[in-house]
Amino acid sequence: MPLNIHRSWEKHLKNEFESIYFQKLVKCYKKEYLNSKCYPPQNLIFNAFNQCYFDDIKVVLLGQDPYHSEGQANGLSFSVSEGLPHPPSLINIFKEIENDLGIPYPKNGSLTRWSSQGALLLNSTLTVRENEAGSHQKMGWEVFTDKVIQKLSKEKKHLVFFLWGGYAKRKIKIIDSSKHLILSSGHPSPLSANRGFWFGNKHFSQCNNFLKFNGYKAIDW
Repeated sequence: MPLNIHRSWEKHLKNEFESIYFQKLVKCYKKEYLNSKCYPPQNLIFNAFNQCYFDDIKVVLLGQDPYHSEGQANGLSFSVSEGLPHPPSLINIFKEIENDLGIPYPKNGSLTRWSSQGALLLNSTLTVRENEAGSHQKMGWEVFTDKVIQKLSKEKKHLVFFLWGGYAKRKIKIIDSSKHLILSSGHPSPLSANRGFWFGNKHFSQCNNFLKFNGYKAIDW
């Protein structure tokens, strides 16, 4: 198995790992980490895959790229490590969960508790240069993560896909909506949320209702 991705993904992504584009991608991001300060730490680049195994996935929460300030990114979309201040988007996610499900706002911004229940917290781009949002886009990450989404859409059934904001919504075309639930809305960032495109979407209760209807255990958000 290449790099440090959990073996549960091996047979599903073997063709990607052996592809020319992926080999070029690995060389490219390793060069970036050598010459610039990048996030997340290299050992956490594939953290989403290591925290959530292929057979366990019930939910896919798609982000765009990692946080680009020091110490924030931990390889899980929207998540920060325990003890760190919560970024604005994560604050609004927790507020919506509180409004939707009555779950009190948490102190801990780490979302590993979601991953362990079957939520794949996948950024479309898995790395970023410090203080340069989107700096590793078009490096090849989007090709890889689109293949992951397509593979999940094809090989799994009754998944819930959270697509928040215009960038994530573009992934609708590679997801089979006849098999899966797609929940789309504005992004939880303050710019979108304060304009009325986030709060009140009730995505978390809709997700759990869908999971329970299809025989899965609901996510403890």
